[in-house]
Amino acid sequence: MHKYRQYVLPAALVLGLLLHNVCASLSFLVPFLIFTILFLTFTAVDIKQLHIEKMHVWLMVYQLVASALLFLAVTWGGGHKIVAEGLMMASLTPVAASSTVVACMLGANRQTMTGYSIIGNLFIALVAPLFFTLIGDHPEHSLGMSYLLMMSKIGSTLALPFFLALAMQRLWPKANATVARYSGMSYYVWALALLLTIGQTIHYIFNHGAGHWHIIAWLGALSLASCALQFWLGRKLGHRYGDPISGAQLMGQKNSAMGIWMCSTFLSPLSSVFMAFYSVYQNLFNAWQIAKHK
Repeated sequence: MHKYRQYVLPAALVLGLLLHNVCASLSFLVPFLIFTILFLTFTAVDIKQLHIEKMHVWLMVYQLVASALLFLAVTWGGGHKIVAEGLMMASLTPVAASSTVVACMLGANRQTMTGYSIIGNLFIALVAPLFFTLIGDHPEHSLGMSYLLMMSKIGSTLALPFFLALAMQRLWPKANATVARYSGMSYYVWALALLLTIGQTIHYIFNHGAGHWHIIAWLGALSLASCALQFWLGRKLGHRYGDPISGAQLMGQKNSAMGIWMCSTFLSPLSSVFMAFYSVYQNLFNAWQIAKHK
């Protein structure tokens, strides 16, 4: 089965494009698939050994500073606020839970990847509501309400598999070892989640694009530039700590579904098209990386 692994992502991308109506109707399954991916990933590492690394700190600094500077640069320069929100979300969106799956296939350190998957998501859950309260388009969302919405969204998909895996490692280590032997299957679960996410993304662009093609063209072009830049910067950062693959995936691979949700909930809904394009670009790049690695 593993010999067909390099064809799984391209197949998911093509099917997501062709079957976007069906994928959009089945998108409610994605949180359950992400839960499965994280649970399989957490059982394969010693959770007690996870800790904040220096690279993690620099990644958090980058997300905080870059998102603020990009938004201010565009708005103060007279640019469209929707474009500014999209660029901000390119940096502010947390790392994808599935980034560990791809990175470990490419040779990254599993502990580094898993650690920031948890730390980075919790960090964004703490700082993002401050951004949304200051510049968001929904004044009815107070700071407290924004925190509740963010924590409920992240906690349901991140905290539950983490604590379940931790409990298994401490209370039922044999069962944990059995599950961990199948951690490689998380790649195929991710491919299914990707199929549904890409389909939902394409469906979203089709539904929200009418009458806004000029702005969407800018969002698409800048999304491509942001994706390429973040993978490149992340690789440079990772080189400093001996793990360029982890650096690239942790900075470049975003939880696009979370980014789309944050844009739709707290910002202009049209800005979510930026992260929709980003989802396509990052997964095309991941498919190329895996094929090249093979």
